[in-house]
Amino acid sequence: MIAQVVDEPLDLAFHVEHVSGPRAGAVATFVGLVRDHDPSVSGRVVGLDYSAHPDVATVLAGIVSAFDEDDDVLGIAVSHRIGHLAVGEAAIVAAVATSHRAEAFDVCRALVERVKAELPIWKREVLDDGTHVWVGMT
Repeated sequence: MIAQVVDEPLDLAFHVEHVSGPRAGAVATFVGLVRDHDPSVSGRVVGLDYSAHPDVATVLAGIVSAFDEDDDVLGIAVSHRIGHLAVGEAAIVAAVATSHRAEAFDVCRALVERVKAELPIWKREVLDDGTHVWVGMT
């Protein structure tokens, strides 16, 4: 099991290798990339700044542990990046291994959705005109 928040580039192959093994019949992955636009914002996005609550690692470990308890899950790895990311860089990488593809897809999607909903990470979009917009702040 890998559950980490890091300030360096994420590597999909590392995540896949970590969850792969002789019992795994499927590995589903997700890579969330920084895109150059946000439909809710006027202007072109040139980067994102992610910041995290001090408890972020504990929260992520708890989320991943809940999925890891499922007997169908043979391996699970998820990492979220913090700091400044340029357009095209990976902000989140997840990999889930199971015996069959349907479970791998289902668990990977549920994992990513839960991470996005619960992880105390904030995103600031940097726009091409030098302004910025906080996203997901209420």
